[in-house]
Amino acid sequence: MTQALIVYASLTGNTEEIADITAEIFEEHGVDVDIVECVQADPADYEDYDYCIVASYTYGVDGDLPDEIVDFYEELEEIDLTGKIYGVVGSGDTFYEQFCTAVDDFEQQFEKTGAKKGATGVKVDLDAEEEDVENLRTFVKGMIETHDSTVG
Repeated sequence: MTQALIVYASLTGNTEEIADITAEIFEEHGVDVDIVECVQADPADYEDYDYCIVASYTYGVDGDLPDEIVDFYEELEEIDLTGKIYGVVGSGDTFYEQFCTAVDDFEQQFEKTGAKKGATGVKVDLDAEEEDVENLRTFVKGMIETHDSTVG
């Protein structure tokens, strides 16, 4: 059975909800999923999984990474995830000019690991609505198709 690890950072609960929705969709496709808060995770944990997912919110006017996930972010580039599939989802607020830049930041960081991008990142304005759930379904489908094309 294929396995996914979702590491998340959530301040208001919105990103945790996005992580939970993503996990449910993966499970609908027969993927075993673990969800871990970023302060409890180490990037090396991804070595035991097929799918490596980060769910993070973007903080403040300057589009910063949340303080609690910075160490995880910095350590991620030191891990070799060749053969793994990665994806990033996150929440932000369109009120700010820098919307969901944590998604972009983590995609760039994953590129340094040798992992293959499974799907375009999903950016959610505040909390997930019906359209966002559909985007997450597309995200998971893309991740699975990418995985299947690399192992098949």
